[in-house]
Amino acid sequence: AEYMGGDIFSLGFGPFRWVCTSGSADDLRVTDAIAADCIRKLLACGPPPAVVQQYEDNLAWIVAAESNALVVGSQARILYSNAEGRVAIALALNDAIRDGRLSAPVVTSRDHHDVSGTDSPWRETSNVEDGSMFCADMAIQNVIGDAMRGATWVSIHNGGGTGWGEAMNGGFGLVLDGSDDAAEKAARMLAFDVYNGVARRAWARNDNAIATIKGAMETTPKLRVTVPTLVDASDLAFLDA
Repeated sequence: AEYMGGDIFSLGFGPFRWVCTSGSADDLRVTDAIAADCIRKLLACGPPPAVVQQYEDNLAWIVAAESNALVVGSQARILYSNAEGRVAIALALNDAIRDGRLSAPVVTSRDHHDVSGTDSPWRETSNVEDGSMFCADMAIQNVIGDAMRGATWVSIHNGGGTGWGEAMNGGFGLVLDGSDDAAEKAARMLAFDVYNGVARRAWARNDNAIATIKGAMETTPKLRVTVPTLVDASDLAFLDA
């Protein structure tokens, strides 16, 4: 959990999900191809090496996803992705619904075991080492922020994966129906849903999170996040005198 929270989550990557409401395996197959195309385009933009590694792993997964025969019931897929990937995939899916490549709306969501979805000092926030790992605020902030930015529904629940009282979880569902309104909500909400958690991890002085949120502010002019000012331990030596 600390590896996940410390490295992958702090890069902004976590389990993004979508469900084909048509129940059609053909639609799911189209979404796989769309997601793979989005990842290839993101790789072509020359992201940082750590992000390249994640994208390459995710591309290998989504290309082979159907052959793994993991679908049970709903025609749904899960794919580790960051804010840029989630927004790109969601917008591409929305376009595919609009132009008829997909036969029905798609619902996007994520696991609670994600960048921002859960406060749990034993798992998801175990690497938040500024003392705030014991505060159950990030999931609540996410639910409120997601709702304000256009989520179709949000939820708060407790204990996911760890047991009652050991975690606070926040979730959402966002319906893509091919409309301009859905595209606007996806671009606005999915980015916040990730960056809220990256910011929290940056404040805890995680190097990956600091680099990720600084990069996000460069590409997203309206995003403003206070980053920590790191102090060299030698500057505090006088305290031991």
